[in-house]
Amino acid sequence: MNLQNKNIVITAGPTHEPIDPVRFIGNHSSGKMGYELAKVCVEKGANVTLISGPSSLSAPEGLTFEKVQSAQDMFEAVDKVFEEADVFIFAAAVADYTPKVKADQKIKKNSDSFTIELVKTIDIAKNIGQRKKANQRSVAFALETNNELENATKKLNSKNVDFVVLNSLQNKGTCFGTDANKIIIVEHNKTTEFDIKSKVEVAQDIISHLETIQ
Repeated sequence: MNLQNKNIVITAGPTHEPIDPVRFIGNHSSGKMGYELAKVCVEKGANVTLISGPSSLSAPEGLTFEKVQSAQDMFEAVDKVFEEADVFIFAAAVADYTPKVKADQKIKKNSDSFTIELVKTIDIAKNIGQRKKANQRSVAFALETNNELENATKKLNSKNVDFVVLNSLQNKGTCFGTDANKIIIVEHNKTTEFDIKSKVEVAQDIISHLETIQ
């Protein structure tokens, strides 16, 4: 696949699911992996839309940038550009659950325990995978702590993506809050394992692999 002039949609960072006006459910994702992927795609001549959850990183130059908060916000932003997209790269660490009720006012500490009822968020990669057209390609990420290859393969099938980028929290010094990553690219007929590299180099490896997909 030649990425020149292709419309590439990339999600990055965490999502924040509000509990009340001052609290949220989130995770430790910095967004760095998605931002580096966006930079590489721009260098390849693609038309990039970067949809980012809350992150302290600055928007890269040469692309369309949209900042969102929740999983629902991120889905709506992706859905808005669905028809024109050639490639989707789902690098965001989207929250799997969100509070069923969001309090309008700050919740006060009035008791020794507090229960929040959670409901599933929309699975953005799966939704797009079910709808994508024959000419569209998609890539998902899987961050695992155990049964890594098994879980990544399940994601490959359930989300109907072209490949999954697997990384594991078992690899010390990688993933959240670091500048390094160690990935395995999981496809239907093979896996490709890479050494620990900087996220800049990992982004280049992922996009180079994307270019081999027809």
